[in-house]
Amino acid sequence: MPPYDVVTFGEALLRLTPPNFQRIEQTTLFHGSIGGAELNTAVGLARLGMRVTWVSRLPRNPLGRLIVNGAREHGVDVSHVVWSDTDRAGVYFLEEGAAPRPSSVLYDRADSACARLRPLELDWDAILAGARVFQVTGITPALSDGCRRATFEAIEAAKAAGALVSFDPNFRSKLWSTAEAKQVYLAIAPQLDILFCSHEGLRDFYGIAADDAIGAAEQARERFGLQAVVMTTREARGVHDNTVGSIVVADRVYRDREREVEVVERLGAGDAYAAGLLFGLLTGDWEKAVAYGGAAGALKHSIPGDFPLLTEEEIRQEIEAPSIRVSR
Repeated sequence: MPPYDVVTFGEALLRLTPPNFQRIEQTTLFHGSIGGAELNTAVGLARLGMRVTWVSRLPRNPLGRLIVNGAREHGVDVSHVVWSDTDRAGVYFLEEGAAPRPSSVLYDRADSACARLRPLELDWDAILAGARVFQVTGITPALSDGCRRATFEAIEAAKAAGALVSFDPNFRSKLWSTAEAKQVYLAIAPQLDILFCSHEGLRDFYGIAADDAIGAAEQARERFGLQAVVMTTREARGVHDNTVGSIVVADRVYRDREREVEVVERLGAGDAYAAGLLFGLLTGDWEKAVAYGGAAGALKHSIPGDFPLLTEEEIRQEIEAPSIRVSR
């Protein structure tokens, strides 16, 4: 098998969503789908033609097979998934909100198969040999001590293999505290090449107190030796009416244009942005990366579910000739 363009590592969960904005406690029906930050990005990249593998740990039962089949359906390599005969799949419930009630997530993922991962179960040197990018988020090290150690080992192997290391803190307060996350994020930072992080995140997790976003990103690049800091922006006028954009501070400042989005689904938009950005970078330069990331992230808001079910043609059309007219 040729080397992978991108290797991602993290948990995927069964997602259960009540229909028609119902509350969890009132519904008698749930719609099932699959979601997980690193798998979402892997799906987006695979659909754009990248050779991508998603590394995780799943139970050897129908739910585990459902998740892995969903990844495989979109072209993601799953040959490095570790199978467990005794553990469970993680689950999360999404309660979709409408103003003024926000959407909310309820996790049922404690002691899942992925959380019970033992680092020695993964041969990172073999998985990452020849890889161009390793992508992980802060969700993975938050799951357990085993996942935390595996994350550090994977990053070390990626650096040894010459891959770019890309990291999104993706902080989840329901998984760990700000103090715990900050300690891990700071330990990882010097080994990163690409950091996805907001202005507020740079302040709260990395101690960078610049008044403006670009100044903070430039300080982070200098302090940690980063190639780029990626910042997405959002102005929310309501639950379903947002304006999104992005700034990338690399060899210079790159700005994507702002787009108004009608939010059918907000979950997975950041993962779609990461997929578009990494694809653009691996097939072009930072200018292409910013354009593809911005278009992919914006388009994902219109697609139910976690996966960015997009084609390169759709992303290119959004970049070149944005339109909401019916395609005939």
